[in-house]
Amino acid sequence: MEHIVFRSALLSDVPAIVALLADDKLGSQRENTELPLDERYVAAFRALAADANQQLVVVVDGEEVIGTLQLSFIPGIARLGAWRGQIEAVRIAAHRRDAGLGQKVFEWAIAACRARGCNLVQLTTDKSRADAHRFYEKLGFVASHVGYKLAL
Repeated sequence: MEHIVFRSALLSDVPAIVALLADDKLGSQRENTELPLDERYVAAFRALAADANQQLVVVVDGEEVIGTLQLSFIPGIARLGAWRGQIEAVRIAAHRRDAGLGQKVFEWAIAACRARGCNLVQLTTDKSRADAHRFYEKLGFVASHVGYKLAL
């Protein structure tokens, strides 16, 4: 793991990111990996790249994208004007799982949130991802809230 690099994603990384997002039971139903890539992915990348409070990150080993995550830095009035770091869309390539890379990704993300002055790091996870729940709890996250979503 000594050659692992975390960096901001480039437009050229988007197909690999989409492939990572699609490489699980839930993602395979939500993502479209066909090339040429759906323009909505390109538009989303451009919106993220233009927003200083968003960071789309890839984890690379040499030239290979082996992981991804999105960090959102959210200002707020609550908690004495605290900033929150929101970790989303974390994926590790299937052939690199179970080797400690997920923990490294979260350690990196938490450090990035701390460096941005966040007082809280939060994430959401699908109720069906029992393994992920155990992993997050092992990292010190607490399932303290109930979340709701409304599809539009």
